[in-house]
Amino acid sequence: MDKICVIGAGHWGSALCALLGGKGFINVTLWAFEKDIVEGINRDGINPVFMPGVRFSKNVRATSDLQTAVEGAGCVLFVVPSQFARAVVREASQWIGEDAIVVSAVKGIEKGTLKTASGVIREFTGARVAVLSGPSFAAEVVMKQPTAVTLAVQDKAAGAILQEVFNTDYFRVYTHDDIIGAEIGGALKNVIAVASGITDGLGLGTNTRAALITRGLAEITRLGVALGANERTFSGLSGLGDLVLTCTGTLSRNYSVGFRLGRGELLKDILGDSREVAEGVETSASAFELARKTGVEMPIVEQVYRVIHEGKHPGEAVSELMTRRVRDEF
Repeated sequence: MDKICVIGAGHWGSALCALLGGKGFINVTLWAFEKDIVEGINRDGINPVFMPGVRFSKNVRATSDLQTAVEGAGCVLFVVPSQFARAVVREASQWIGEDAIVVSAVKGIEKGTLKTASGVIREFTGARVAVLSGPSFAAEVVMKQPTAVTLAVQDKAAGAILQEVFNTDYFRVYTHDDIIGAEIGGALKNVIAVASGITDGLGLGTNTRAALITRGLAEITRLGVALGANERTFSGLSGLGDLVLTCTGTLSRNYSVGFRLGRGELLKDILGDSREVAEGVETSASAFELARKTGVEMPIVEQVYRVIHEGKHPGEAVSELMTRRVRDEF
């Protein structure tokens, strides 16, 4: 594992490069589509677009050539928006070695196929697959603030290798074998975070937020279990942990999008202000379709979908949630 390839140079991809490069014994190759990012890292050791305040270790190099990035890597780490994953995975797969381990840090559900990233990866490669997820804002990881995450992998030998690779004295990695559960938790928390931002943007209180997080977790768990996940997964770091962080932290892009929607701004204006992707926007549509396909009741997800994709007024969405037929909690 002397070479690791990180595909995707956004905030999280950059943070993982800083973490891995900082260990000193790993050569990290970062693939970036943007030429200015490649030039900035190779010339100055800095990602000038997404992480201008962080200087990377000298063993982190960047390239816009996917073959150069992937070929010979013992670990290929995908950190791209879920809606771009298929195209990138398809191209990269021809250079992924048969002994390599592929790690997904993608948090979304693909439109149309309704597949998680691991499902897309398995279409194109027979390599061992793992998922890295959990409550981990990139900005805090690069500041080396204590963070704990889940590494979901079914191959125990691969899990032991990756745990050693990623774990540091400030980034604690727990292993688990529920890949689909980790992915559903990581994807759906973004949709609930949009809802959390909306309620705060409307000026509602902490009672509202607590109720939203709790009932949002219930929805995520129902869907995950229906898809074959372990119910316990959603009480862990990739479930409850990631959900709480994303619904309460102002560093969350999804929360910020929801907050501005709640304040009355238009979605096109909100999305036009950032080069980073808020996964909850597209995932709300995929999750809505997945809920209908599986017959799982997900009223919060449905209302977020209708606000984002049908222009429903956020206040009306909250009112509709609160006036639904009463029922038992469990």
